[in-house]
Amino acid sequence: MRFVWQFLAVLAMYAVTGNAVNAVKENDALTLVLGVTAAALAVLVYAWVVRRTERRPAADVAREGAASRTSWGVLIGVGMFVAVVSNLYTAGYYEIDGLGSVTGALGLAGFMAGAAATEEVVYRGVLFRIVEERVGTYLALALTGLVFGLSHLFNEHATLWGALAIAVEAGFMLAAAYAATRNLWLTIGVHFGWNFAAAGIFSTEVSGNGANEGLLDTSISGPELLTGGEFGPEGSVYAVGFGALLTVVFLWLAHRRGNVVRFGSRRAVGAGAAAKLPR
Repeated sequence: MRFVWQFLAVLAMYAVTGNAVNAVKENDALTLVLGVTAAALAVLVYAWVVRRTERRPAADVAREGAASRTSWGVLIGVGMFVAVVSNLYTAGYYEIDGLGSVTGALGLAGFMAGAAATEEVVYRGVLFRIVEERVGTYLALALTGLVFGLSHLFNEHATLWGALAIAVEAGFMLAAAYAATRNLWLTIGVHFGWNFAAAGIFSTEVSGNGANEGLLDTSISGPELLTGGEFGPEGSVYAVGFGALLTVVFLWLAHRRGNVVRFGSRRAVGAGAAAKLPR
């Protein structure tokens, strides 16, 4: 029942804040403010419902170390996308035509902050963490990663390949990052860094949701396998490769820190056990 209550609470918050941000997405200033507010509410609602249902604080969103962990996450996310764009640029499939829009980038920063925090709370904070207690780290990573990827099939320019690519490079990788650190601030940072770099800096399509006007005026064309086509660079084999590599790294860290949950152990992890686990 704690899974039901936690999932319903964060899902309701997700629906309300998501609709609010989408309603003002044509206004960059309001999108920035509401997006950041949505991100804060996502964490607060998660912390509140965990405390109410598990009778313990949500240590994976503790304020101590939140800024540094989020910052490291952002650096990882941005760095990962820069690696993808660098390969496309070198191959001649990505071009920079000039400067784009600073205000557009600020609006996208708010939008992506809200999306990153709410999705991490839903998929890693509740879904992965609680499923992991029942079936272990590996199976939970596979199941929740696929659910996360397939949820992107509802996007405007969605493709099955794009959804599967998201499952690997984001669903698997972010679950592995959570397993390694038992901390949502890091995964929120990685998620935000990737999305903001894609939309707010390099002005590419994100998960098949349409073109974005960020800091740079750019164009992308070439083989769909490399560029991702209408789905955006997240459908590129470069993105899948880098995401898979990071997944392996984070799982190695999880093993080294003793954070991997074996099937059938039902060891409490995450929100209430972070005092023992995160580094």
